[in-house]
Amino acid sequence: MDNKYRRTQTTVSLINYHFIFCPRYRRKIFLIPHVEERFKELVKEICKDMEIEIITIKCDKDHTHLFLNCLPTLSPSDIMQKIKGITSKKLREEFSQLEKMPSLWTRSYFVSTARSVSSETIKMYVEKQKTRY
Repeated sequence: MDNKYRRTQTTVSLINYHFIFCPRYRRKIFLIPHVEERFKELVKEICKDMEIEIITIKCDKDHTHLFLNCLPTLSPSDIMQKIKGITSKKLREEFSQLEKMPSLWTRSYFVSTARSVSSETIKMYVEKQKTRY
């Protein structure tokens, strides 16, 4: 993967964020049939609307990794607020096992930029998450 610079009328940027977040109480929601696929579809729709490029998305049974390329107008908190808010609402509406939860995600998350570690290294790390056990 080449590091791809994003250009607008006034900016040139390369901002890649690695996010990790979990469901409340570390519930293993991604083991419920079709939740992972629907979650990924929703994230793709949200990112398209926000002009975010998805480098990779991976889900383990009780957490998810997102590696995203963003414009400089978006803060990590704006991105998480939108992704967590929409996916929580829609997944709880669509899956009866999740509908009793007052909210799907914890308020916390991990975010990192691709500083001294290359974007390719982070991408490989995220993609290998399910195969490490």
